[in-house]
Amino acid sequence: MASGVSTAVPVLRRALRRPSLTTPLAVALVGLVLFWLVENLARTPADFYQNLIFGATNGFLYGLIAIGYSLVYGILELINFAHGDVFMLGSMMATTIVGATVLGLTAGRAWYVLWPGIMLALLIAMVFCGTLNASIERVAYRRLRNAPRLAPLITAIGMSFILQNAGLIWKGARPISTVDILPHGALFTIGGVAYTWNEFFVLAVTLPVLALLVWLVQRTRQGKAMRATAQDREAAAMMGIDVDRTISFTFALAGALAGVAGLVYALYNTNTSYLTGFRTGLIAFTAAVLGGIGNLPGAVLGAMLIGLLEGFSDGLPWHALGSQWTEAVIFAVLILILVFRPEGLLGERTPEGG
Repeated sequence: MASGVSTAVPVLRRALRRPSLTTPLAVALVGLVLFWLVENLARTPADFYQNLIFGATNGFLYGLIAIGYSLVYGILELINFAHGDVFMLGSMMATTIVGATVLGLTAGRAWYVLWPGIMLALLIAMVFCGTLNASIERVAYRRLRNAPRLAPLITAIGMSFILQNAGLIWKGARPISTVDILPHGALFTIGGVAYTWNEFFVLAVTLPVLALLVWLVQRTRQGKAMRATAQDREAAAMMGIDVDRTISFTFALAGALAGVAGLVYALYNTNTSYLTGFRTGLIAFTAAVLGGIGNLPGAVLGAMLIGLLEGFSDGLPWHALGSQWTEAVIFAVLILILVFRPEGLLGERTPEGG
């Protein structure tokens, strides 16, 4: 009898196995999207390239924020829903500093002489957001590490609302404008569409930051401590790693990346508001889940895919749903990826208990 039960259990598990990205339905969905993209490229190549550039630029920006979610989840298995609002406050800080340092200069005029002011705003935004994020961990999350998972999750949502109200009190309900100091001339053209200098600015800031992050995590002593703590906190402590300090450093690093994203967002979009972090943070979180939350390359890949999806959904003329449906499409993708591949595109599937 026992043998019959033990034989039936694997069969039942196979029958209940979750669908994967290789199922016919998933393949059909991917094929349909590819057909739609190719058809739009053939019909209106200029619109396709314009939205490709727009989506890739936003994808890099989302990647900076998504990595912050992945860093924190990788080391604590905590979804820090306040991260998007840390980014929002960073964009407000960057707007304030840029406005103070370039007062009196017009848009796109002598922008290269403004790099010292931009770098100062970048440094202040990184320090501000890093300190804020580390303080949130120390005050709100540290005492809840051994609590049921629902407790830190609710606390993170509560911190998000607190930071939103801090932004509301600081800058008011109306969107605030950032001085438009980036040049808008064409760097090169693709398919007759200009790739402008202000779009290149996003790439020029994001890629070195991501490369520096990879070096820090993979090559430095602190990065090794982060990876060890993420793998097994108790074992890391037994090996002499200061787990509390490592977790605080991780939160500070994630916050610093949010500060970089805040500056890039403020200069590229030239406005921000106290609600900016909610929407942008949710999209970046979706990107992190899509790529595999806890996986840094996955966060970047997911952010690029979400950015392209947003751009194509907003602007392609042939059978696109339109900008009013973009957020619905993005979160539909989140639901589908959770159904077909819950660990994300680059995440590793963990063995299921039982």
